[in-house]
Amino acid sequence: MTATILVVDDEPDLEALVLQKFRKQIRDGAVAFVFAHDGLEALQSIEKHPDVDMVVSDINMPGMDGLSLLQKLQEAEEKKSTIIVSAYGDMSNIRTAMNRGAFDFLTKPIDFGDLETTIGKTLRHVEMLREARRRQAEAERAQASLSRYFSPQIALKLAADCEGDGMEVQWRDVAAIFTDIAGFTSLVETAAPEVLGTLLNEYVGGMTDVIFAHEGTVAKVVGDAIQSLFNAPGDQPDFATRAIACAHNLDAWSEKFRERWRAKGINFGVTRIGVHAGPALVGNFGGGRFFDYTAYGDTINTTARLETANKFLGTRICASATVAAAAKGFQGRPVGDLMLRGRSEPLRAFEPLPPAKFKNPVTAQYAEAFAKLEAGDAGAMPSFAALVGKHADDPLAGFHLKRLLNGAKGVRMQLE
Repeated sequence: MTATILVVDDEPDLEALVLQKFRKQIRDGAVAFVFAHDGLEALQSIEKHPDVDMVVSDINMPGMDGLSLLQKLQEAEEKKSTIIVSAYGDMSNIRTAMNRGAFDFLTKPIDFGDLETTIGKTLRHVEMLREARRRQAEAERAQASLSRYFSPQIALKLAADCEGDGMEVQWRDVAAIFTDIAGFTSLVETAAPEVLGTLLNEYVGGMTDVIFAHEGTVAKVVGDAIQSLFNAPGDQPDFATRAIACAHNLDAWSEKFRERWRAKGINFGVTRIGVHAGPALVGNFGGGRFFDYTAYGDTINTTARLETANKFLGTRICASATVAAAAKGFQGRPVGDLMLRGRSEPLRAFEPLPPAKFKNPVTAQYAEAFAKLEAGDAGAMPSFAALVGKHADDPLAGFHLKRLLNGAKGVRMQLE
C-alpha cells in the first residue's frame, strides 16, 4: 500500500529535491508526496487528502507556523504522526514541538539520508498504530457479537480471540436451561404488533439479564423460547448450582413481569423452565459466515422435554435428578420418574423450591404422600386427597391425585 506524506515548507526548491531523492520509491508505488507552503495550506490539503499518513513540517513559515499546525493536527480526531524540521539553533522550538506531540525532528540543512531513515521509522510507527486500531475495531465488533450470547465479563474475555479455547466444537459437561411461555401463540394472534414487540423485547431482555447475572451463556433465542448453558465456554465447577439458582431467579422475574403486564390488561402466560445436566456437543456452529454458539445432544433434548413436562405436571420448574444431585444445597420435591419422548429409560425429576416454600409444612406433607405412592401404599390416594383439600393451589399434588383416580400406580409416568 502506498504511504502518503505531506511535506509543509515554504522553501521553493524543497519539493524538487524531495521528488528527486525519493524518485525510486515513488516509481515503485511505496510512497506519494503532497506539498504545502504553510500550515493553513497544509490543513486544506489534508481535507482534500484525508489518507495522508504522516506530515513533515518546517517550524518557521509565513501564515500558520509549524507549531500551530502541529497543535491543530494533535487536536484532530485522527492524529497525524509529524516530523518537525528546524534549524539546529532553534532547539527551544523543537523541544516545544516534541512536548506537543511531534513524533520526531530533523535539523536544517536537511540530510536527505537522515530524512529517508526518519520517514521509514515514522511510517513503521504509523502502520503499528493502524494495526492496533484495526485490532481494536475487530475486538469491539467481536465483543458486540459475543454480548448476544455471553455475560459482559465472559464476552470481554473472549473478544480478544473469538476463535480461542471454548469456541471450537467440543464435548463438555454442561447444565442447560430451557424456558418457554405458555399460550404465547395465542397472544401473538391477538396482541397489537407494537404491544407484542414491546412486551417480547422487555421479556427477552430481562430474562437474558438474569442469565448473565449468573454468568450463563444464551445459546438460543427463538421467539419466546430461550436456551442457556452453564460451564460453557469457560469452566464453572459449580455449574449445576448456578443453573438451579438461575432457574429460581428466572421464575421469580418472569412472574413479576407477568403480573405487571396483567395489570395492563395483557394475559401473559407462565414461563415454564426445564433444567438438566450432562454431556453436550458445544461450540460455534455458524460456519465461516455466522457466529452461532450453541449446544446439541441428548442433554439438550432432555432439557427441552423437561420444560414441556411442566405443562402436564402443573409446575413451572422441572429439574432432573442429575442436576439436582450436583447442585449444592438443592431444595425441592420429587415429581416422579418421567418417561420422556425420545428416551428409553425413565428420568427422575424434581420441582426445585425456594427456601420459604421448601420449609412450608405442605412440602413435608407432599413428601409423605409421595413416599406412599412410590411404595405402592394404598394410603397414597387419601394422603394426596387431603393435601389437595387443604391446599387446592398445589398443582403437583392435584396431578398425582388425578393419576391415582385414573388407576395409575407408582411414580413412573409416560409424558408426550
